[in-house]
Order: sequence, then C-alpha cells, then structure tokens
Amino acid sequence: MTKFSVIGLIGHLHNERATYSLKRLISFLQSRGVQIVLEQETAGLLVDDPLFAATYRVVDADELGQLCNLVIVVGGDGSLLRGARVLAKYNVPLLGVNRGRLGFLTDIMPEEIETRVDEVLSGKYILEERFLLDMSITHLGETIASSEALNEVVLHPGQFVHMLQYEIYVDGYFVTTQSSDGIIVSTPTGSTAYSLSGGGPLLHPNLDAIALVPMNPHTLSSRPMVVSGSSHIMIRVGEHSRAIPMISCDGHNHFDMNMGDEIHIRKKPDLLKLLHPAEYNFYERCRTKLGWGGHLLND
Repeated sequence: MTKFSVIGLIGHLHNERATYSLKRLISFLQSRGVQIVLEQETAGLLVDDPLFAATYRVVDADELGQLCNLVIVVGGDGSLLRGARVLAKYNVPLLGVNRGRLGFLTDIMPEEIETRVDEVLSGKYILEERFLLDMSITHLGETIASSEALNEVVLHPGQFVHMLQYEIYVDGYFVTTQSSDGIIVSTPTGSTAYSLSGGGPLLHPNLDAIALVPMNPHTLSSRPMVVSGSSHIMIRVGEHSRAIPMISCDGHNHFDMNMGDEIHIRKKPDLLKLLHPAEYNFYERCRTKLGWGGHLLND
C-alpha cells in the first residue's frame, strides 16, 4: 500500500499537451486506487470531458496542501514554481511531469508517466529539500509589500531601459554600490534559470547559498557573488535615478518601488520537498538540458 494515498494534481493552465497528460495521469492513479484531489484552476481544464468532470474533489491550492500527502504538477518549471510557493509551508512533497520546455524541476517525461509514477508510489524515489526566499519591501521603515520565490528575486528598471543605482548590504555589512540594469538574487534552484542567463554561477541544489548576480553592470569589476544561505540581504535603491524600479519574484509577482526603498531578502523557514525518480542525477540533468559534453572518445 503506497503512503501517497491522497494525491493532488496541478496542471499547466494554457497547454493542451499538459491537459492530455493530466487525463492520462488521472486514469493511471485511478487504477492504483488512490484518492485524487484537483486544484481549482486545474479542474477547469477538465470541465468539458464527461469522463473527468465532477468526478473528483476540487479545492484551492492551500487546501490541496492540507489534504494531500503528494502533489503532482503536470506542466513546466513555471507550473511547479506556482505550486511550490503555496505548498512549501504544508510540508507536502511535489513531483513534476514535464510538459514545458527546459524542465529542470519537472523530471518525468510524458511517455514515462505510468512507469515513473508507479515507481514513486512504490517508494522508489529521491527526496530533495529546496529552500525559498522571503522578500519584503520597506518604505521609511514600513513594510509595503512582501512575497516569496523559489528561483529568484529580481530588481530591474521596469518598463524603461535606464540604469539603476543601488547599495548592497549582507548581514548589516555594506558590500558595494552598483550601477547596472538590476540584480538577480538567486537560490541554488534558480541558478539554472534566469541567473544562468545573466552569467551567474551554477549552484548544486544541496548548497546552502544565495547568489547575487548584477545584470549588465557598468563596471568590469562587478562580478556575481555567492553568500551564505542564512544571510540577510538588503538592497537600497538610490534616490537619484531616472529608472522606476520594480521587483519580480520568480517572474510572477511584480511590485513597484520608490527611490530610497529597501528590499530585504532572507531564506524562508519552510523547505520545499521535491521528489525525483530514483535515477535522478543533477549533473546528468545539466548535461542533458544545457548541452554539456559527455565522455571523451578513445582514439
């Protein structure tokens, strides 16, 4: 008997291939006798199919975390990020079926759904814990916005291409002043996402570290920096700038800022539990997704 007896499902909301794989997954889980719970928006993908409509319990994402002992996400990394931001606090593990593009977080390929999910239900999997970031914006000492991110928090100039000036502090210590198009504050999970495109370092998922990656810095001496995952990072936006700064969390939540506002970033206390197939290997994933070379050939 699998310990994952109540399984929640989250699907990509604008992807017909994800809907097809979602239906296929539901049929398989039904054959295994597990209880299926659908996330509210995901259930909307199935309303026109009499085979699936009105068959399963439908709840919002928060209730999904309270009811289920496993949540399977069918979509790309963006869909998993959407689930992770809500579900990490409920200590429920997530498993990803890749119906997106790159798929660093969603491991299972569509043609392997039955085989790989069956292995997980049988206890054959790798459990990994990933941390998220808490972000808050303060204006004159008062918190005016907050959010969380599994991948990254990004300070950028919003709609206009103007250089930003800002100060960086780590654990209360002044680090530097920078002029750039912004800065990416990335978790190890996010080091294979936007941070990678910005020239940031690849961080192994098990590292307790945060990367600070300036975007198109004005000076050649500006380089990405890696600090402890327990660090309190504060970024103060300069008061004399033509840019209208914005903050984005995982490219999803966006917040306008005022000159002189402070961004505070810390590691969240709640860890995301991520399940992988038993043969998962981070370095193999990098070779496959990033086009790294394989073994040297013998002459």
